Amino acid sequence: MPPPAATNLGYTPPDGGWGWAVVFGAFISIGFSYAFPKSLTIYFKEIQEYFSVSYSQIAWVSSVMLASMYAGGPISSMLVNRYGSRPVVLAGGIMVCTGMVLASFGTSIIHLYLCVGVIGGFGLAFNLQPALTIIGTYFQAKRPLANGLAMTGSPVVLFTLAPLNQFLFDSFGWRGSFLILGSIVMNCCVAGALMRPVNKRVKPKPTNESPKCNGGAEEAETVNTGTPPANLLNEESQTASKGQSNVHKLIDISLFKHRGFLIYLAGNVIMFFGFFAPVVFLAPYAKHLGIDEYSAAFLLSIFALVDMFIRPATGFIGNTKWVRPRIQYFFSFAVSYNGVCHLLCPLASGYLGLVVYAVFFGLAFGMLSALLFEVLMDLVGANRFSSAVGLVTIIECGPVLLGPPLSGALVDIFGDYKYMYYACGVFMLAPGIFFFIMHYYNYKKLDEEQRQSVATEMKTSEETVKLKMNQDEKRMDENCLCEQINMFICNHR
Repeated sequence: MPPPAATNLGYTPPDGGWGWAVVFGAFISIGFSYAFPKSLTIYFKEIQEYFSVSYSQIAWVSSVMLASMYAGGPISSMLVNRYGSRPVVLAGGIMVCTGMVLASFGTSIIHLYLCVGVIGGFGLAFNLQPALTIIGTYFQAKRPLANGLAMTGSPVVLFTLAPLNQFLFDSFGWRGSFLILGSIVMNCCVAGALMRPVNKRVKPKPTNESPKCNGGAEEAETVNTGTPPANLLNEESQTASKGQSNVHKLIDISLFKHRGFLIYLAGNVIMFFGFFAPVVFLAPYAKHLGIDEYSAAFLLSIFALVDMFIRPATGFIGNTKWVRPRIQYFFSFAVSYNGVCHLLCPLASGYLGLVVYAVFFGLAFGMLSALLFEVLMDLVGANRFSSAVGLVTIIECGPVLLGPPLSGALVDIFGDYKYMYYACGVFMLAPGIFFFIMHYYNYKKLDEEQRQSVATEMKTSEETVKLKMNQDEKRMDENCLCEQINMFICNHR
């Protein structure tokens, strides 16, 4: 298994400067990516009545949008590796705008699935992935703080959009609101314009590189030395090798052999079944209890307000010398804390109880969201992060797609939201415990590998010193022998 994530990027990240403008752009881009699907839940009750559909069917709108955002991860990752973050974010903003404008003319719920869900979701994927990737190129020492600030965009945008959507609906209806939202989301293009590629101050490379790292040079050397054709790779093998090389440039499949990556992936697949549903159904749950529309929408604002402040605070805590070396435990606690909040939610009675739940849920959700991608970068390193996010999102799109509709189906079957919250609590608490156990094992193995590596280096150094001493002694013996021979020759003359 690979060692812990390397910090050598091949250049010195600025850790500031224009990087803070990039963080602001990522703040906007990530904000719309995560908050936009949640904010649309304000329209669910009315769209449900307009098209005469069930709770489960209306939940598919946000679910398809989130799943498309995650499924588009590998495509976005490939485009970022090929063209950089800026053009991908610009294209994503245009796609989300187009999807919302087309959705405003929708005549069926299927139309909303395609326009809001698929087109809008892929547009959000082109906003999320580049924003997460470019932060890792600008920051290293201050990376947890930068990630925490950028991830704060989600609650800030949600805090703004929740009451704004209710106002737009009252003034223009859901169709007019979707048209206006399409123009608002074009601000992602402004965010993309800020994402200037980092100026890499490349570190000098050693001249004595192994020829195995340079396939082209090795091949040229083979041809020039007149090696017989029998020893050359055949044409099919060269083509396959070139194809594999191109795949690794776009997406790093070798991550499936990385112990930390597999732990992260296994836990997240379970976690995402219960990650988004509690937010999606928070406002409908309040309306189900007889709370008025504006008060129900205000619950999302309370949730977002708490989330807004806890994310940068989590970034500060994660950047401290006490937490950062073992940041995976902090993430495990955040996942478990979310599960406990959902399990206790049905005990909340009345509007005041839901306000208390929104506060504690905002704390839990903000902590988890601020750490979600930072811990992945901590495991695999900044160089492999883009590919890692692409692979994680395509696999997670399954639970992201199925989570809210399955939760909605529980509401349809039992006619009560409490069973949905119980299920989400279990889906969050179980992976939280799993993360605690597996990261303890992973840290233990990494410490053992590090000790073995140090011991091997010391042994190699000792052998090198002994070899050099033996060579020096041999050289001295040869010099002495030569002097004796010369003296013997001179004496006999």
